Amino acid sequence: MERCAECGYSYDTLGRPEIVPELRALAGRYGYLLEGADAERLRAHPRANVWSALEYACHVRDVVCVQRQRILQACTEEQPCFAPMRREERVLEESYNTQEPTVVSRELVAAADQMARTLEQLEEGAWSRTGVYSWPTTAVRTVDWIGRHSVHEETHHLRDMDQSLHASKEQTGQREQTDQTTKG
Repeated sequence: MERCAECGYSYDTLGRPEIVPELRALAGRYGYLLEGADAERLRAHPRANVWSALEYACHVRDVVCVQRQRILQACTEEQPCFAPMRREERVLEESYNTQEPTVVSRELVAAADQMARTLEQLEEGAWSRTGVYSWPTTAVRTVDWIGRHSVHEETHHLRDMDQSLHASKEQTGQREQTDQTTKG
């Protein structure tokens, strides 16, 4: 994957020196949304078969944690096969939608910072270490790619989260308008 058809993220335009600051900056934007929206809107499912904004934030938090572990694994093993993170299963197993948004915010920011610190400590050659990545297709991926892909995950799902919050706000507005009409 070189460019995401949905969000437009391009792996080639992000320079290696930009990966670490982007990880941290994007995590902060999640924090802003998680702490600025009410819990009902964060937990709403305004579109069928689509995660809530809170579920997206929990997913990103867990992606960042898993990606850090994959980087560490690639740096200590010869071309490891990374286990799938079971992203769909985690939503239910970890009860994403019942988690406290402010706690998720702090955990996401901390996870991004921890991954950023791991990347900052890498020697030049470690960025070329590889592992077998199973998503979206099975391919050998470098630590550099894992860093870029992590920024993509944050970018992509921030967009998803924005869309979910916007759709839930529209639905809330429509319900309020309907309530006022029926009362009048």
